[in-house]
Amino acid sequence: MSEVRLQSPYLANAFQKETDYLLSVDCDRLLCFFRKTRGLEPKAENYAGWENTEIRGHTMGHYLTALAQIYAASENSAAFTRLQYLMKELAECQYPNGYLSAFPEEFFDRVENRKPVWVPWYTMHKILAGLLSVYELCSLSLALQTAVKLGEWIYSRTTRWTPEIQANVLSVEYGGMNDCLYELYRLTKNEHFATAAHKFDEMELFTQLHNGQDVLNNRHANTTIPKFLGALNRYVAYGEKEPFYLETCEQFWEIVVLHHSYVTGGNSEAEHFGEPDILDKERTAQNCETCNTYNMLKLSRLLFQITGEKKYADFYERTLLNAILPSQNPETGMTMYFQPMATGYFKVYSKPFTDFWCCTGTGMENFSKLNDSLYFHDNDRLFVNLYLASSVHWQKKGITLEQSADIPNKSDAAFTVHTQQSADFFLCLRIPDWADGAELSVNHHFFAATEQNGYFIIHRIWENGDTAEIYFQIVPKCNSLPDNKNAVAFTYGPLVLSATLGKEQIEESNTGILVRVASRHIPIEDYLVCKGQTTEQWKHNICQNFTCIPGKLEFVLHNTEQDNKLVFSPYYRQYQQRYGIYWILLEENSPELTKHQAERRHTQALADAEIDSIQIGNDQYELSHKIHGFETESGDREGYHYRVAKLDGWFSYEMQIASGRPALLQFQYIPGNCKNGFRVFANEILLAQVDVKTALPHQATSCIFPLPEKLLQQNAVTVKFCAPERGESAWIVNVLRIISNDSPSKDSN
Repeated sequence: MSEVRLQSPYLANAFQKETDYLLSVDCDRLLCFFRKTRGLEPKAENYAGWENTEIRGHTMGHYLTALAQIYAASENSAAFTRLQYLMKELAECQYPNGYLSAFPEEFFDRVENRKPVWVPWYTMHKILAGLLSVYELCSLSLALQTAVKLGEWIYSRTTRWTPEIQANVLSVEYGGMNDCLYELYRLTKNEHFATAAHKFDEMELFTQLHNGQDVLNNRHANTTIPKFLGALNRYVAYGEKEPFYLETCEQFWEIVVLHHSYVTGGNSEAEHFGEPDILDKERTAQNCETCNTYNMLKLSRLLFQITGEKKYADFYERTLLNAILPSQNPETGMTMYFQPMATGYFKVYSKPFTDFWCCTGTGMENFSKLNDSLYFHDNDRLFVNLYLASSVHWQKKGITLEQSADIPNKSDAAFTVHTQQSADFFLCLRIPDWADGAELSVNHHFFAATEQNGYFIIHRIWENGDTAEIYFQIVPKCNSLPDNKNAVAFTYGPLVLSATLGKEQIEESNTGILVRVASRHIPIEDYLVCKGQTTEQWKHNICQNFTCIPGKLEFVLHNTEQDNKLVFSPYYRQYQQRYGIYWILLEENSPELTKHQAERRHTQALADAEIDSIQIGNDQYELSHKIHGFETESGDREGYHYRVAKLDGWFSYEMQIASGRPALLQFQYIPGNCKNGFRVFANEILLAQVDVKTALPHQATSCIFPLPEKLLQQNAVTVKFCAPERGESAWIVNVLRIISNDSPSKDSN
């Protein structure tokens, strides 16, 4: 990272905006709960947002890593000074037994006993990973000393786990605990840390993925991806002697990238993976959580370093430019949680000191390491993986390679070697998957390079001032989704293009715990009507039907009814308007057009009818709705995320209603082990005794019940599910909703 300097104006601005933000954060406010937990007087009040909830402390871990990356990339002395201060303060906050956190140890007891609590092991991963980043990037020995003590506390805790307790712990999001512990083992060779790390390895899941089974449906994506980062780090930490872990991660990567990812490289809907190759149906305002993207890039980078396979570099480029860069507001430096793939939404950014979402933390890291994957080298080969204006100093060879590039504004990238003496090495230039062709020149003469594993290889003795240039053939492309060949996105070179759709009614709504998302309460045409051509003909003729405005990186349509309505430009540069990446191609006067227009009206009516909703079994959403319960558990089975009341158990949520507005309670269930039905209450008023005898055993059954009129004058209602006597309830699955009683459908999922 310290060898590379960014010269791309856009990336340089992004890095500087992140630096400015990080240096504006008050370290003492981040330390507040760490000091309180240790019984020390805080030096400043805590921050708001997620830093004032049970997940508090997670930002500290990201902040440590981001500051360390800032220092490694730019030798910023202010960042280094802050890290020195934070290491001293955190060491003071550490208990003699090694425990270090912003919340009491009792939170971990709750996880082990299946009591509601918000992901303490997830936060612990962030803290330990941050300490390790500071040591590895800044050589601050106190960071490693603190990490070792914390690692011993983790080892001591995990050695007490019974198989039942371990299963309880692994059922709650724990981030990359195996990843950071294997890293600590790699640095220290202390077997305690490898032993503790392996406690977090989900071998059944790994075996399923190793065998090529796609079992990701309904799994929380940002819970799942770090598990495989840990598996891959085990492979590295043990000297690449256990191929099972590498093969497992290769299979997982293939499944996510080829069957669960959008054109931007992002994945998920409402934080969860869906069914394989079902992506068009999953497009909403809550796609592509940025944390998922961050972790997929970490996985791709390490897989490339191990295997050298170009596909990982191709994915890294696509995702960096079209999912990471778009997640930052270039004026403020603030970052996004979700990136909507449904047409007509807009970008929602975090606020600097009142949100502190998970994606705020990964955003800190994303934009402080923009220079870490442009170049790679081994003994005699220098790999160019990203075509971005920059320079790299290769100390071993005593050379600096300067890259001039502005793709796709220009179709070439030029390289100049600066050296004091002759240097013998291989320059390896990636041939991108988006290029329709590529050619090379060396010192301004055509060069017939060897092509090997997707790279042009130029081997020569390089002299000062030598140049190489790679020229790409770039054309617009039409990218379809697997479950709808006419749901298309447009790309040009490495960039995803989107159309701006105006600023009308840019109003945010809320979801989860203190998360803000985009709304769409205005009609949006999300389709293109082809004129005089079938949809297949229109896509085949994309170079004639989608053309660049001369002198601009902007594109317009031809042979559609929308020709004069839409202008497309790079998605990453759009941040103030509604936008559309995906568009449905339809033929004029077709039944499909009529059907799609009716479905759009129906979908909008459903959205307008919803008053409140909860994703069942999702800790963040359940906590935000004040979950309570006794003898209740959640999990994933048969492709469903569920919650169940066990023997004599119950669970409840507080849900919003619109005062004076008639409302319905809507939910779905699967019988599971329920034999005698279950009861549903609203404010302790029995709504229904649900009989499950006629329900299909492995298919969700929908229920809908009106709320009693006497409850409708309130603003909230407590919805409670109770097990029958001497039995357990059905699995309540998917989404629990309060909707107005004039909803157009009573059977929607």
